Amino acid sequence: MPTYASKGDVVTEALREMIAHGELAPGTMLRQRQLAQHFQVSPTPVREALRRLESEGLVSYDVHRGSRVATTDLDEQEENFRVLAALESLAALMAAEKLTNDDLADIRALAEAFARCADDATAKDSNRTFHFRIYECARSPLLLSLMRLLWRAFPQGPQAWRPHTESVQQHNQLVDALAAGNAAAAAEITRDHVLGSIAWMRASSGAR
Repeated sequence: MPTYASKGDVVTEALREMIAHGELAPGTMLRQRQLAQHFQVSPTPVREALRRLESEGLVSYDVHRGSRVATTDLDEQEENFRVLAALESLAALMAAEKLTNDDLADIRALAEAFARCADDATAKDSNRTFHFRIYECARSPLLLSLMRLLWRAFPQGPQAWRPHTESVQQHNQLVDALAAGNAAAAAEITRDHVLGSIAWMRASSGAR
Protein backbone atom coordinates (compact mmCIF):
# COMPACT_ATOMS: atom_id res chain seq x y z
CA MET A 1 0.00 0.00 0.00
CA PRO A 2 1.55 3.35 -1.02
CA THR A 3 2.51 5.78 1.73
CA TYR A 4 0.69 9.12 1.67
CA ALA A 5 2.93 12.16 1.33
CA SER A 6 1.58 15.58 2.25
CA LYS A 7 2.52 18.73 0.33
CA GLY A 8 4.80 19.61 3.23
CA ASP A 9 6.54 16.24 2.87
CA VAL A 10 7.03 16.77 -0.86
CA VAL A 11 8.43 20.29 -0.46
CA THR A 12 10.71 19.18 2.40
CA GLU A 13 12.21 16.34 0.38
CA ALA A 14 12.61 18.51 -2.71
CA LEU A 15 14.42 21.26 -0.80
CA ARG A 16 16.56 18.70 1.02
CA GLU A 17 17.68 17.23 -2.31
CA MET A 18 18.34 20.69 -3.79
CA ILE A 19 20.57 21.53 -0.82
CA ALA A 20 22.32 18.16 -0.95
CA HIS A 21 23.07 18.48 -4.66
CA GLY A 22 24.31 22.06 -4.40
CA GLU A 23 21.39 23.61 -6.30
CA LEU A 24 20.84 25.77 -3.22
CA ALA A 25 24.24 26.90 -1.96
CA PRO A 26 25.00 27.69 1.72
CA GLY A 27 23.70 31.16 2.59
CA THR A 28 21.03 31.21 -0.14
CA MET A 29 17.89 33.05 0.98
CA LEU A 30 14.74 30.89 1.06
CA ARG A 31 11.78 33.20 0.45
CA GLN A 32 8.47 31.59 1.24
CA ARG A 33 6.50 33.32 -1.51
CA GLN A 34 9.01 32.40 -4.21
CA LEU A 35 9.19 28.81 -3.02
CA ALA A 36 5.41 28.53 -2.91
CA GLN A 37 5.24 29.71 -6.52
CA HIS A 38 8.05 27.35 -7.54
CA PHE A 39 6.36 24.30 -6.02
CA GLN A 40 2.85 25.52 -6.87
CA VAL A 41 1.61 25.24 -3.30
CA SER A 42 0.33 27.63 -0.65
CA PRO A 43 2.81 29.15 1.84
CA THR A 44 1.74 26.70 4.57
CA PRO A 45 3.60 23.61 3.22
CA VAL A 46 6.65 25.80 2.59
CA ARG A 47 6.67 27.05 6.19
CA GLU A 48 6.31 23.46 7.39
CA ALA A 49 9.22 22.35 5.19
CA LEU A 50 11.47 25.17 6.37
CA ARG A 51 10.75 24.34 10.01
CA ARG A 52 11.64 20.70 9.43
CA LEU A 53 14.84 21.54 7.61
CA GLU A 54 15.76 23.99 10.37
CA SER A 55 15.41 21.16 12.91
CA GLU A 56 17.78 19.08 10.75
CA GLY A 57 20.34 21.87 10.64
CA LEU A 58 20.02 22.40 6.89
CA VAL A 59 18.22 25.76 7.20
CA SER A 60 18.86 28.66 9.57
CA TYR A 61 16.31 31.30 10.54
CA ASP A 62 16.78 34.91 11.60
CA VAL A 63 13.79 36.92 12.79
CA HIS A 64 14.90 39.94 10.76
CA ARG A 65 16.29 38.26 7.64
CA GLY A 66 14.17 35.13 7.32
CA SER A 67 15.31 31.64 6.31
CA ARG A 68 18.42 30.68 4.39
CA VAL A 69 20.43 27.58 3.62
CA ALA A 70 22.60 26.98 6.68
CA THR A 71 26.34 27.52 6.64
CA THR A 72 28.65 25.44 8.80
CA ASP A 73 31.91 26.69 10.29
CA LEU A 74 35.01 24.51 10.24
CA ASP A 75 34.92 23.59 13.93
CA GLU A 76 31.32 22.42 13.68
CA GLN A 77 32.05 20.48 10.51
CA GLU A 78 35.03 18.81 12.16
CA GLU A 79 32.77 17.73 15.00
CA ASN A 80 30.34 16.30 12.46
CA PHE A 81 33.17 14.30 10.88
CA ARG A 82 34.14 12.86 14.27
CA VAL A 83 30.58 11.70 14.91
CA LEU A 84 30.42 10.24 11.41
CA ALA A 85 33.72 8.41 11.94
CA ALA A 86 32.45 6.77 15.13
CA LEU A 87 29.17 5.57 13.64
CA GLU A 88 30.53 4.65 10.23
CA SER A 89 33.34 2.55 11.71
CA LEU A 90 30.72 0.74 13.80
CA ALA A 91 28.68 0.12 10.65
CA ALA A 92 31.73 -1.30 8.87
CA LEU A 93 32.52 -3.58 11.81
CA MET A 94 28.95 -4.91 11.94
CA ALA A 95 28.83 -5.29 8.16
CA ALA A 96 32.03 -7.35 8.12
CA GLU A 97 30.41 -9.78 10.55
CA LYS A 98 27.14 -10.13 8.63
CA LEU A 99 27.61 -9.56 4.90
CA THR A 100 26.98 -12.34 2.39
CA ASN A 101 28.84 -13.18 -0.81
CA ASP A 102 26.16 -11.30 -2.76
CA ASP A 103 26.61 -8.27 -0.50
CA LEU A 104 30.35 -8.34 -1.07
CA ALA A 105 29.90 -8.59 -4.84
CA ASP A 106 27.63 -5.53 -4.76
CA ILE A 107 30.07 -3.54 -2.64
CA ARG A 108 33.02 -4.44 -4.88
CA ALA A 109 31.07 -3.43 -7.99
CA LEU A 110 30.11 -0.10 -6.38
CA ALA A 111 33.75 0.57 -5.46
CA GLU A 112 34.73 -0.07 -9.07
CA ALA A 113 31.95 2.22 -10.31
CA PHE A 114 33.17 4.99 -8.00
CA ALA A 115 36.71 4.57 -9.31
CA ARG A 116 35.45 5.16 -12.86
CA CYS A 117 33.63 8.42 -12.01
CA ALA A 118 34.77 11.26 -14.22
CA ASP A 119 33.18 14.26 -12.51
CA ASP A 120 32.43 15.50 -8.98
CA ALA A 121 28.63 15.24 -9.23
CA THR A 122 28.74 11.60 -10.34
CA ALA A 123 31.41 10.79 -7.76
CA LYS A 124 29.33 12.27 -4.95
CA ASP A 125 26.30 10.11 -5.75
CA SER A 126 28.44 7.04 -6.35
CA ASN A 127 30.29 7.53 -3.07
CA ARG A 128 27.03 7.77 -1.16
CA THR A 129 25.70 4.60 -2.80
CA PHE A 130 28.91 2.72 -1.93
CA HIS A 131 28.87 3.72 1.73
CA PHE A 132 25.16 3.14 2.25
CA ARG A 133 25.40 -0.34 0.74
CA ILE A 134 27.89 -1.13 3.52
CA TYR A 135 25.60 0.41 6.14
CA GLU A 136 22.77 -1.81 4.91
CA CYS A 137 24.94 -4.87 5.49
CA ALA A 138 25.14 -4.01 9.19
CA ARG A 139 21.50 -5.17 9.29
CA SER A 140 20.59 -2.48 11.82
CA PRO A 141 17.57 -0.30 10.94
CA LEU A 142 18.43 2.10 13.76
CA LEU A 143 22.03 2.56 12.60
CA LEU A 144 20.89 3.03 9.00
CA SER A 145 18.43 5.74 10.07
CA LEU A 146 21.14 7.51 12.06
CA MET A 147 23.50 7.44 9.09
CA ARG A 148 20.83 8.94 6.82
CA LEU A 149 20.29 11.73 9.32
CA LEU A 150 24.01 12.33 9.83
CA TRP A 151 24.81 12.55 6.12
CA ARG A 152 22.44 15.52 5.92
CA ALA A 153 25.10 17.47 7.81
CA PHE A 154 27.26 17.16 4.67
CA PRO A 155 25.20 18.71 1.84
CA GLN A 156 28.07 18.29 -0.65
CA GLY A 157 29.02 14.86 0.70
CA PRO A 158 31.69 13.95 3.28
CA GLN A 159 34.26 13.35 0.52
CA ALA A 160 33.96 16.87 -0.95
CA TRP A 161 37.54 17.93 -0.10
CA ARG A 162 39.40 14.66 -0.54
CA PRO A 163 41.21 13.79 -3.82
CA HIS A 164 39.33 11.16 -5.81
CA THR A 165 42.38 8.93 -6.14
CA GLU A 166 42.81 8.74 -2.36
CA SER A 167 39.16 7.81 -1.86
CA VAL A 168 39.49 5.06 -4.48
CA GLN A 169 42.54 3.62 -2.71
CA GLN A 170 40.87 3.62 0.70
CA HIS A 171 37.63 2.18 -0.67
CA ASN A 172 39.65 -0.71 -2.13
CA GLN A 173 41.37 -1.29 1.21
CA LEU A 174 37.99 -1.38 2.90
CA VAL A 175 36.60 -3.87 0.37
CA ASP A 176 39.63 -6.12 0.93
CA ALA A 177 39.10 -6.02 4.71
CA LEU A 178 35.42 -6.87 4.30
CA ALA A 179 36.28 -9.71 1.92
CA ALA A 180 38.69 -11.10 4.50
CA GLY A 181 36.08 -10.87 7.21
CA ASN A 182 38.44 -8.67 9.23
CA ALA A 183 35.95 -6.55 11.16
CA ALA A 184 38.59 -4.71 13.20
CA ALA A 185 40.51 -3.69 10.08
CA ALA A 186 37.32 -2.62 8.30
CA ALA A 187 36.41 -0.40 11.26
CA GLU A 188 39.90 1.13 11.46
CA ILE A 189 40.11 1.81 7.71
CA THR A 190 36.68 3.44 7.78
CA ARG A 191 37.50 5.61 10.78
CA ASP A 192 40.77 6.80 9.22
CA HIS A 193 39.00 7.40 5.90
CA VAL A 194 36.43 9.70 7.50
CA LEU A 195 38.80 11.52 9.84
CA GLY A 196 41.23 12.10 6.98
CA SER A 197 38.68 14.45 5.46
CA ILE A 198 39.24 16.92 8.31
CA ALA A 199 42.80 17.74 7.22
CA TRP A 200 41.74 18.11 3.58
CA MET A 201 38.83 20.35 4.60
CA ARG A 202 41.05 22.66 6.62
CA ALA A 203 43.77 22.72 3.97
CA SER A 204 41.21 23.63 1.28
CA SER A 205 39.91 26.51 3.40
CA GLY A 206 43.38 27.74 4.38
CA ALA A 207 42.74 26.99 8.05
CA ARG A 208 44.87 25.03 10.48
